[in-house]
Amino acid sequence: MNPVLVASAHGTGSPAGRRAVGALVAAVARARPELEVRAAFVDVQPPEPSHVLAGLDGRPARLVPLLLSAGYHVYVDLTEAAAGSPGTTLCGALGPDPRLAALLRDRLVEAGLRDDDVVVMAAAGSSQRSAVADCERVAADLSSLLGRPVTPAYLSAAEPTVADAVAAVRVPGRRVAVATYLLAPGFFADRAARAGGDLTSRPLLPPHGEPPPALVDIVVERYGSG
Repeated sequence: MNPVLVASAHGTGSPAGRRAVGALVAAVARARPELEVRAAFVDVQPPEPSHVLAGLDGRPARLVPLLLSAGYHVYVDLTEAAAGSPGTTLCGALGPDPRLAALLRDRLVEAGLRDDDVVVMAAAGSSQRSAVADCERVAADLSSLLGRPVTPAYLSAAEPTVADAVAAVRVPGRRVAVATYLLAPGFFADRAARAGGDLTSRPLLPPHGEPPPALVDIVVERYGSG
């Protein structure tokens, strides 16, 4: 019996964000039709991972965090959920991964990135140093792809803040581009858009339509490595 894939996202009150995450979960289910795929959320919206696991009647499961770095929700919330459900394993977060940096580059290009723009990467942020290091690695990957420095910054729980980073890197006569390193539209994406950049890319998942194949592949790979 294949373990159930429990895709565990943060959760959001944004209808666009909920559609985007739902589309990703549905795409994963289509990519692996032999698996049972369920969605769970660590905050904001139900069902919680522990509730989903309790409803599996003892069947094995793998929790796949739909989170871009391994912070509190991975090390505490999802770790506790897995520990409380025999037969459940916890897989790795989606990032860091070079394919995420490539998606960030694509989103910047869509937003109108120019060759002389200064770039700040806006991540959610975490009190976990390991999660911050994950984001720094993605910023370094994005820097390599763009051939220019990328300053990692955070929307909560870590420094520098995105607004402070935008102000610090601003150069007269050049725009500041904010690369939104978030999975889906919602509260943090709105905050990134208000952080003072001259242009701000959208999150990795579109508010409508199909998710990027690279994200589907990463989710499937995390499940396979669990």
